[in-house]
Amino acid sequence: MAVQAGDKVPATNFKQMTADGPADLSSEDLFSGKTVAFFCVPGAFTPTCSQQHLPGFIENAAALNEKGVDAIACTAVNDVFVMNAWGKDQNVGDAVMMLADGDGDFARAMGLELDLTGRGLGKRAQRYSMIVRDGVIEQLNVEEAGAFEVSSAEHMLGQL
Repeated sequence: MAVQAGDKVPATNFKQMTADGPADLSSEDLFSGKTVAFFCVPGAFTPTCSQQHLPGFIENAAALNEKGVDAIACTAVNDVFVMNAWGKDQNVGDAVMMLADGDGDFARAMGLELDLTGRGLGKRAQRYSMIVRDGVIEQLNVEEAGAFEVSSAEHMLGQL
């Protein structure tokens, strides 16, 4: 069953690239004591994710920060090296944290896993965004299959 607004974010670990190589980042460390604009894409380097979803958060980073967001984070069921390369390709700089959910642990814990094995893409995560305040999901915006509307940075700005 999928999490809902008002639920605490599940406890799992992400991988994040650092100057010293891949490192763990717990969901508790990411979300505790902060307001986080968090979004998930089905896959790095995929068309909608690369042309609209991630760029929207990069372009709106300052506006999100002005509305009280302490951190913006993107995740996908991809490995840390792919997420790092995609971040460089998209010139995210310090605007968006690029977090790998390589084994899909966070996707499963959220109840938002997406099975695309019939399309050769394996198990992924649904496209969604959420506003998390101090570890609690305040807003959860899950897209219908194939859609890109409610998980955008612009939509999130209207929720803050």
